[in-house]
Amino acid sequence: MNVKCLVVIALYNHAKTIRQVAQGCLKFCNDVLVVDDASTDGGLKEVDELPIYKISLVKNKGKGNAILEAVKFAKSNSFTHIITIDADAQHFSSDIVLFLDQISKTPNSIIIGVRDFTGLNIPAASKFGRKFGGFWVKIQTGKTIADIQSGFRVYPIFIFGKFPIYSKRFDFEVEIIVKALWAGFDVQEIAIKVFYPPKKERVSHFNFFFDNVRLGILNTYLTFRAMIPIPHKKYIFSHQKIQSLNPFKAVLSQLKEKNNPLILGLSGGWAAFCGTLALPGVRNIILLFGVGWWNLNRLVAFSLDKLAMPPFIPFVCIETGYFIRHGHFLTHASWQVIGREFGYRVWEWFLGSLIVAPIFGFLVGLVVFVIGCILRRGLIYG
Repeated sequence: MNVKCLVVIALYNHAKTIRQVAQGCLKFCNDVLVVDDASTDGGLKEVDELPIYKISLVKNKGKGNAILEAVKFAKSNSFTHIITIDADAQHFSSDIVLFLDQISKTPNSIIIGVRDFTGLNIPAASKFGRKFGGFWVKIQTGKTIADIQSGFRVYPIFIFGKFPIYSKRFDFEVEIIVKALWAGFDVQEIAIKVFYPPKKERVSHFNFFFDNVRLGILNTYLTFRAMIPIPHKKYIFSHQKIQSLNPFKAVLSQLKEKNNPLILGLSGGWAAFCGTLALPGVRNIILLFGVGWWNLNRLVAFSLDKLAMPPFIPFVCIETGYFIRHGHFLTHASWQVIGREFGYRVWEWFLGSLIVAPIFGFLVGLVVFVIGCILRRGLIYG
């Protein structure tokens, strides 16, 4: 690939630092674009005579929108990548060299600069936000991203347009990473330096209330979308599809890709365990949490949880719960048993599921693991 990079600086009311940032970027990349997001402090005039590209937006619509405007410019001028850097001089332009080196190694990857938070004046809100954002990305994608909120990053131009992006402000940087991971794109991370001035000198346009509300709404949407067992369209690295009607076909497809049978077994066991729990709706959240936190196989997990669908497993749970309460099994059905005592049956379903879920989960996990070992051995030695 013939790499052609464009450094993009989204500018909004950083007149004091934009010249320093732009000049620093020019030392390491000949092509620099400043997108002025309707600043009111005349910041764009500070770089008038610099040999850079400039776009001036009439209405302030947010950082994400400014980056998307830069993407349009990059596409029309045959750039292959954009490197985004903040206008507040907190990033070191010299680290552009690190990004260029990583692009040469992984040109199809999004690359995020992981900020060094061991220095002075690091805001507590930034530390918390990074951990909190990373937690939700782990849940939503099963991947660990160390610094989801870092604005110093690389985007290959060809990823834009492959999936819809609705966020236009600071939440843009979260949404695009999550959806890129869903689509099968690779995300790399590199260590970068960061400078935070004392609090009195710091200029931030992050609105604590409104931007956190936007991030909350976005994470709610992304989490619920991750729970829906509808496959995302894949472009590279993966061609997985969730098999809702034939769960073992999904397991076999994973074995063909040489996945670890132990991970497949744990994924299947966790799915069966969660699917058995008498907690409709909540069990899907528990399933999603475990898959993301332990980095299990999402395709297998969201396929095999259907093994616990009614009527058989709930019936076994009710019988187990009934036995716990009465010392014998329920052997007859009547309006009294099913209708008037419905609340008791629900309680017995829940009580029984606490016993049946770990047993069923263990058995399913064991079966998947054993079959996986057998087929894996056949793939290796056959």
